[in-house]
This record gives sequence, structure tokens and C-alpha cells, in this order.
Amino acid sequence: MSVWNSIKTLFNRETNSGATPGATPRTGAVPLFADPSATALNVATVFRCVDLLSKSVANLPLRTLTHRKGIFTPDTDPSLAYLLNVQPTPGYNGFEFWRQAVWNMLTHGNAYIVPFYNPATMALDRLALCGVGTVSHDTTADTYTVSDSVNGIFGTFSEGEIIHLRQLTAPDGKRGLSVLAFARMTTTIATAGDRETRKRIESGGDIKGIVSNGTSTHGFGEHADAQLRSLASDLARRFESGENIVALPGQVGWVQLAMSSADMQFLESRKFTVREICRFFGVHPSFVFDDTSNNYKSAEQANGAFLSHTLSPLLRCIEAELHRKLIPPALAHKRRILFDRSALLTCDMASVLAYRAGMLQTGSTINEVRRMENLPPVQGGDVAMLSANLRTVTELATQAAAASPANPASTNPPTSPTTPLSNGEEE
Repeated sequence: MSVWNSIKTLFNRETNSGATPGATPRTGAVPLFADPSATALNVATVFRCVDLLSKSVANLPLRTLTHRKGIFTPDTDPSLAYLLNVQPTPGYNGFEFWRQAVWNMLTHGNAYIVPFYNPATMALDRLALCGVGTVSHDTTADTYTVSDSVNGIFGTFSEGEIIHLRQLTAPDGKRGLSVLAFARMTTTIATAGDRETRKRIESGGDIKGIVSNGTSTHGFGEHADAQLRSLASDLARRFESGENIVALPGQVGWVQLAMSSADMQFLESRKFTVREICRFFGVHPSFVFDDTSNNYKSAEQANGAFLSHTLSPLLRCIEAELHRKLIPPALAHKRRILFDRSALLTCDMASVLAYRAGMLQTGSTINEVRRMENLPPVQGGDVAMLSANLRTVTELATQAAAASPANPASTNPPTSPTTPLSNGEEE
């Protein structure tokens, strides 16, 4: 955003801040599907998937990088990094802020963040995460009407003045749809299964039925229809009062009125809903503790698939929107905002050691690796190493020059005074 746009935005926000909280919502704010998140989050699998994804994103620190001498290095200005990682807005730390933002994306399809700039320096001052239901998006004019009393934000903002994070893009390309909007049938089945489980536990698993004779009830076919309806009403009242088995006169027989769990394949249905919900969120069942067919190898593959196919696209979506809204177009090729994905391996020490060893073998210095572990540098640790017995780059270059065809002495390998020659003599 240019300086002129920043100044114009400042005055627009001052004007909009005085708007009444009861501003009329703009068109385009009606969601495509009814919000199912209130009941869907009561399902353990849904809650676990949303909680896992939101915390996985919030656990990664955001890095601000600047292009210098052909590479991107950490930005020398810590103000933006402080807002993104420590305290985006008063009352929120960085972890809570991004966890709630991703939570809103997954459950409601959209998360809205309003950046505010300092009037004196025009530097970014804070990031305000709007509450659910406080933003109305006019897709025709591409404007956002905010009525958020908690954050004290009221007014209309243009598309470039608000950070809009979408989970699934609607056909118009401007609104977001939540995963739950598409998984509502599966979550409804799961919710019904939870209610049925509760009912069965509360009733002790009792089933309802009728005890009757094997031929006919006394008077059956002899009474008028009104008397039969009276008998049916009496049975209904007895069932509603809590009776499960009702006796009728005559020779005794049993008629079952409720199907058993085995008949309904109740437990299999519960397992089905767990896997279906995991498919919608792209989370392996082992991450929601459904590890009936899990082993070490499948767990390792599941972790890699989760990082590559589920978490990485979500991180890329947030990075692209932050880069588009917080960095001016003239500096877009010189600055970056990226999640530090190396933090994903912090609890896997075997992978961390293999990664550090690989860095040393591919030209990284010892001090560069030590800085990643927040360790002080050591003397002589700024020399790059390669995997050829960990010799320095200078030594390898000298040896290559000595072995070149232009050097007549390069036909024999270099030897030291203490290295024995091939004929057993010493130099």
C-alpha cells in the first residue's frame, strides 16, 4: 500500500469509526448454507480436527524476511514480527490470535483481520481479529461492513483494507465456505449417533415391546374401532410413562418394537462417521486417536501426508494474504512473510539431528547450525564444510586446481612428509 493510500485509509477509518453500531448489513452477507458449527463441534472428531489444525498453524512462528545480497534474511525492523508473533492486538498473544483466526476459517469459512496504522509514522500499529458474525461482505461492491463492539470497529472498509482469510472459496471467488458446510450430513449422522448412545446409556440398553397371546387378543375383531383406538392410546401413555414391556391378556407372546445395536450395525456406523469427518478435513484418523489399524510405518507416512497435503496449503493461504495486504506492491519482490516450518520438527529429535547433519554436509557452517538451536558461536565455526570427510571448501578447491590437466604435477596425488608412498619409501 502506497503512502497516499495509507493516508486516505487513515481518514476513511476515522470517518467510519463514528458510524453507529446498528449499521444495516450489506448484501452478500447471507451464507450459502446454514451455520452448522454450533452442533458439529459437539462431535469429538470434528472438535479434534479443528483444534489440531488451528493449533498446528498457531504453533509456527511467522518470519519477516528482506532480500539482501541475493538471499532473504531476517528483517532488521522487529515491529512487524512483534505484531505477528507476540501481540497482534491488546488482549491476544500471537498463539491465541492465529489459533482463533484458523478456527474461524474452519468452522465459518472466513476470518477477517483489520490492520490499523499509526497516524504519525504510518507504520502498522495493530491487527484486530473481527468476531464471528460482525462482518458483512458486499460481493458486488467488494466492500466489508464491520460492526464489532468488542474490538470497537464500526464502518465500511474496501477490499484492500481488510485481511480476508478464506477456507474454501465460493463460486463467486470472494466468499469463504467452511468444511462443515459440506460435511453437514456426516456431522448430522454423528450427532444423531451421540444422542442415541446417550439414550441407550441412560435407559440401560432396555428395549421396548409387547407381550400378547399367540393367536388374538381377547375381543380383538369384536370391539369397535373406537375401542381399539382407546386401547392404543392407553398403550402409548404407558410407554411414555417409562414402561418398556406391556402385558396383554391371553396366551403370552413377544413382539420386539426396537432394533438392537447389532441389527442397526450401530458401532460400525460410529466408526464410519469418524473416518468420513477425517476425509473432509484431510486429517489421518490416527490424529484423532482412531488407531485401530495403525503401526509405526503408517503413522510416519500419515505425518508426512498431513504436513504436505493438509497443513502446508493452509499455511500458504495465510502467507499469501498477509503478503498481499501488509507489503506494498513495490516491495513485494523484496520482502516476504513466511511461517517457520522447521518448528514442525521440534519434538522429533531424530529428525532434527538428521536435518542438522544434512545441513553440515551440504555447505552450512557449524555456527549457522548452532544458531538454529540458540547456541553461542564457536571459534572457527564459520567455515563451510562439505560431506567429503567434512573438509573445507578452500581445501577442496585447492585440490581440484592441483588435479587439473593444466598442472603437470597433478598426475601424482599430493602427499605429506609423513604419508608413505606406494613403493614403501618416504618423501
